Amino acid sequence: MEMKVNLGKDSYPIYIQKGILEHVIDYIQPIYQGKKIMIISDDQVYGYYGEKLFEQLESCYEVGHIIVPHGEQSKRFDILPSLYSQLLSFQLTRSDLIIALGGGVIGDLAGFVASTFLRGVKFVQIPTSLLAQVDSSVGGKVAVDLPEGKNLVGAFKHPLLVLIDPLTLKTLDERFIHDGMGEVIKYGCIFDQSLFQRLASYSSFEELYEDIDEIIYRCVDLKRDVVEKDLFDFGDRLALNFGHTLGHALEQYYHYEKYSHGEAISIGMVQLTHIAEIHGLTPKGTSQLIKEVVEKYELPTQAHVSTQELKKAMALDKKNIHQKLSYVLLKEIGQCYIYPSDLTFIDVVKEI
Repeated sequence: MEMKVNLGKDSYPIYIQKGILEHVIDYIQPIYQGKKIMIISDDQVYGYYGEKLFEQLESCYEVGHIIVPHGEQSKRFDILPSLYSQLLSFQLTRSDLIIALGGGVIGDLAGFVASTFLRGVKFVQIPTSLLAQVDSSVGGKVAVDLPEGKNLVGAFKHPLLVLIDPLTLKTLDERFIHDGMGEVIKYGCIFDQSLFQRLASYSSFEELYEDIDEIIYRCVDLKRDVVEKDLFDFGDRLALNFGHTLGHALEQYYHYEKYSHGEAISIGMVQLTHIAEIHGLTPKGTSQLIKEVVEKYELPTQAHVSTQELKKAMALDKKNIHQKLSYVLLKEIGQCYIYPSDLTFIDVVKEI
């Protein structure tokens, strides 16, 4: 399966195919004629796929690799000098290439490094987690975290290419399959009722995995359409933040140690929809429909955190513009809209 993100000079292709990791060189050579490639990965993913990728690339290029510990803690701003130093030691130039091999953390981190090192180096995304494959590897948003909050230092940096191999999901811990399903469910909630109903119909992950290529393609295609219409996240693209305003705040509140991203936004989707129902802005029962599907994929629906405590984290959200937040609410499953309000919007509940 193939599609193209049409962004003029920043356009790039996306390929989705089981086993594509065996043939990465066939996709890199036509788009990159430079000399050096640096692979950035984490200590888990590189153990599975790093050597296979390294061996393919070294037949045509001088190849290096940077390995960071897995997990959100590696997206800290203060890790950057170490990465820049390793790139300098490798003598990477602006005409060379960085490959992000890993999940959402690696894609964000390597993409941000590529956007800032020497004022910009080309890069390629090879996402290996479900969350990264359906969402974060597409769209060009890259970032690192500050102690005060998630993704507070970032840039827009589009890859030359995205290669998605659904076979990598076989080596994921089950928790991170469920984590990725948080983003998949999000797409059903905001854009595609039939996708939502399809997710509700599966009786097991094995059954879902039979269709995983199609599901990944559908999510990526939905995101591609939004990104083409709203490159810089001020219009239609805000819809992709459904569940994220509360979810990011929960991640930050727990210092990225309790909930994964998909778990946090699952709580955010259910709780924000419940709040919208109380305000009369979403039909009654919608949050229950989301809750049932979220629980089906073993994702949490409530954190039992005080609303007042969570508001402190929400106040630092980068989407908090002039003390206003753009809440993404549902007209119904499959249709969303943006509702501007402030932090008091969530005061109708005592805890999230």
